Formats: sequence, structure tokens, C-alpha cells
Amino acid sequence: MKSADVAALRRGLDGQVLIPGEAGYDATRTVWNAMVDRRPAVIARCASASDVAAAVRFARANALEIGVRCGGHSVAGMSVPDGGIMLDLTPMAAVRVDPERRLARAQGGALLGAVDRATQPFGLATTAGNVSHTGVGGLTLGGGMGWVARQHGLTCDNVLSFEVVTADGELMCATESDNPDLFWGLRGGGGNFGVVTDFEFRLHHIGTAALVAELYYPAQDATAAMRAWRDLIPHAPRRATLTAWVGTAGVWPFLPPELHGRSVVSVGLVWVGDPSEGHDQITVLRSATPAAAERIRELSYLELQTMDDDREGHHQRRYWKGHYLRALDDAAIDAFIGRGAPAGTDEPDLLPAASLQAYGGAIADVADDATAFAQRDALVEFVASAAWTDPAEDEIRMANARSYGAAIEPFASGAYVNALADEGAQGVRRAYGAAKLARLGALKHRYDPENVFHLNHNIPPVTTE
Repeated sequence: MKSADVAALRRGLDGQVLIPGEAGYDATRTVWNAMVDRRPAVIARCASASDVAAAVRFARANALEIGVRCGGHSVAGMSVPDGGIMLDLTPMAAVRVDPERRLARAQGGALLGAVDRATQPFGLATTAGNVSHTGVGGLTLGGGMGWVARQHGLTCDNVLSFEVVTADGELMCATESDNPDLFWGLRGGGGNFGVVTDFEFRLHHIGTAALVAELYYPAQDATAAMRAWRDLIPHAPRRATLTAWVGTAGVWPFLPPELHGRSVVSVGLVWVGDPSEGHDQITVLRSATPAAAERIRELSYLELQTMDDDREGHHQRRYWKGHYLRALDDAAIDAFIGRGAPAGTDEPDLLPAASLQAYGGAIADVADDATAFAQRDALVEFVASAAWTDPAEDEIRMANARSYGAAIEPFASGAYVNALADEGAQGVRRAYGAAKLARLGALKHRYDPENVFHLNHNIPPVTTE
């Protein structure tokens, strides 16, 4: 890559171009997972769709790998290409709301928190993840789970239009009527088909209130509570998303001291709507078995959407494993509570935590072939997540997360593309299944036959000729 070419790119962009050694370069290449420490040859901080198109053409002319950054939450750090070009969309972060028509437009670099802050003054929202500093783009293109998904569908189900820069550097619009095949693929197919520079979302009136309930048990005493929690999932109102968690307790004031530092399980729910109506569901949870501790919070919806922001903050090293389960039998519950630990271990500090989040409701209402997202019959999503700061712990932390994932895999029915880490092609096959992957491969061949956009959970182009 010649310096003259970089200079021409600078002149041609409304945004900023950074190369190693320049102010802002290191801050821009730093992403959510602190394990990712790669150095792009150039960073294009795009300020417009035309900037994105110019950067794609520049990358192709100079044979540079393309990484696309929004929130930077890919655990594999796919937005940071070593020696390639990072298309940093974060300058494109505007959100515009039409409350009368219940529509929102979000630029490709917007974060989920920006969407929530723009829509909540009107009591409106669209499905928008669980951590506010996540990027709209990555969440939506992979499917998009959130606290209102059981009421109103996945994030991708609420997209009305995409503005996308394709591999040849052209700007296109994809809707149900314009380029409907691309519209289908962008709703769950990940970043395989282009760089989305603008999303139009359908909004829903959800109010501004929420309720969070967590009932805590020592891990060895949690089996009955987990079974009762599981049995509630098919009957839960759509405003309720049932949740479960297992991990190592901190010195938390709501827990009795004897549970500090021990492996504990929580079962509970998130209720979006009038909290007084959600309390009835907590009564049902309590009836199963007495909890060692409870944490019940009435929050605003904005507080709900940011409550995990610190725990899921930047500057930690991270690794995870994810599965979908169509059922949660007693053996699967035992594996969940066990955290993948060797039999008899009493040292939980290096073990990953894990969560279960219930699906169903409006997610399952959508026909399987309506979108590229392929796991609508899931009962729950499982994610085992490790977070640490000491590089010396990298191997043991990742090994323990893999062991946990392997313990759950016999019960799994597939995977969420946004929860894949380093599974490669096998993980992509699990996310989509053979038939849908074949359709996606043909779509990839149409829109990106040279696999320009391959720094993702990649769907290789497949010719049908």
C-alpha cells in the first residue's frame, strides 16, 4: 500500500483516516475484548455511506482485508484486521425517531443505548440487546435477542429497510420489495453481504417500566428450583423473559456471607411493563423451593437496558461458548449447574459463569424460512462466559469455558451466530443448518462472489451452476 494511495483516501473521505503512530489510532483499534491486540494498516473512520463505499473500493484496489467496527463486541475481534483496513463506523451514530409512525432510523455505527435513549421519551422501543454499548449493526445482522423479543420478535424481525454498501462499493437498499433476497439474508446472516450504513426499525409501545427478579441458591441446592423454573417457560406471559444464571458469588450485600465466593445459581425473570403485574410471576417462582436470597428491582426500561453495562465493560479479557437448546431435561440442568468443572472441585474462581435466557413467544411466531436466522424453535439460549484481566490465566480460562460448552453440547440443538467464538465453519453450520446455509451460500455468491467480507462468521460463496 503506497502512501500516495492513503493520501488520496484521506482527500476522498468526509471522515478521518488513521495509520499506525498517529493520534487516535490505538484508541480506535482497541475493542471490547482485551485479548484482541491487532494493528490494521489503515483505519477509515467513516462519516457517511459514501465514505464506506470509498473505503471498500480502496481496500479492494490495495488487496486489504476488511474489518467493520461498530460496538466492537465480537469476542473474536473480527472488526480488527491485522494489516488490513478497519472501517470504523462509530462516527455514523445518529438515531432519528418518528413517534407518530413508530419508526426509528439508526446509522450503522449507532450503539443500542442511543436507540433506547431516542425512543424511550415516547414510551417506544425495538428489541435491542441487553448491554447498551453493543453495536446496532452486529446485533441486528446476527438476529438480535433482547428483553422485548418474546413480545415483539428479534431485532432483525423489526427491520423495515437496510441501506448497505456491497462488495463492489455500490450503495443499495434492501426491503421486502426492493432486493428481497438481500433483505432476507441480512436478517440473521451476519456481516457476510455488505456494510450496513442505515437501519430502519419498527417501534413498539412498551412504556418505560420494568421489573427484574433473581432468586439465589447454593449450587448444590439449586436443582429443584431450576426444574420448576424450566417448567414455567412454556406458560410464561410474553412480557416475561425467564432467566437463570450460575457463577461465583461476589461479596454482594443481598447474599448471606456464607455464600460469598461460592458457586451459586439464580433463577428469575425480566418483566417489561407494569411491574405490579410482574410480581405475580415472582410468586410462582417462590413457590417452588425457598431461596437463600432474593434480589427484586423495579427499574425504568433505560435502567434495565444499562444494568449489565459495567459487568460487561471494556478492558477485560474474554472468551465464551454458546448453544441453543430445544429442551432442558434434568441432565441438562445438572450440566448447567456443574459449570463444566471436574468432579469434586471446590475452587470456582477460575470457572466461567453461564446464563440461560428463554425464547419462544413472538420469536417462534415467525416462520423459519422468513429470515436467515435459523433457531426459532429454541427453548433457551445458553452462554458460558469467562472474563479476567491476567494474561497468565488465558489458557485455563479458555479451557474451562470449552469444557463447559462441551458439557452442554450433548443437549444442544444449534448455536447463535452472535455467540460463536472460534468454532469456525463447524460453528457456522450449527448456527444455520444445511438447507439454510446452502441458500445463504448462493446469496453470498450473488452479492460477494470473491468473499471480500470474510472477517466474520463466514458463509463462503456457493455457485448453483
